[in-house]
Amino acid sequence: MALGVPREGEARLEEPMPDSDLDLMVEKYHRALDAFVKGDPEQQKKLFSKSDDVTLANPLGPPARGSSAVEATMDRASSGLREGEPIRFERISGYVGTELAYIVEIEWARAKVGGSDEVSPIPLRVTTIFRREDGEWKVLHRHADPILSARPIESIVQA
Repeated sequence: MALGVPREGEARLEEPMPDSDLDLMVEKYHRALDAFVKGDPEQQKKLFSKSDDVTLANPLGPPARGSSAVEATMDRASSGLREGEPIRFERISGYVGTELAYIVEIEWARAKVGGSDEVSPIPLRVTTIFRREDGEWKVLHRHADPILSARPIESIVQA
């Protein structure tokens, strides 16, 4: 399956969401990306667990563990984005248990990145793990990276 970058002005593709509390959480999580790519991480912060074992591994640095470190990592990442918008979420896989759930998606967004005045595509391969806490789903772990195509084995070697 070819993963093309959506063009300017293309309609967003919304996936149908069955009625469940996890689906409502994923919908909120997707909507929070809208603010994030405009430079505001606050909506996403509200969706993450406040526990000591919450983790975030984004493309900009090493994994963060614990609520304070995760929120600081979100602040740093979102501060480099502006005038963005999510485009679509391509679900690859997912599973829902009674206490844990996960989704694997390709997130397609675009934004002005860093000091650039040009809007750039930002496709990310994302795995998100949710945990039920006090009767509601929270993000326990998010891993995002820009790897969307096959790479040679040598690409894992660091100089």
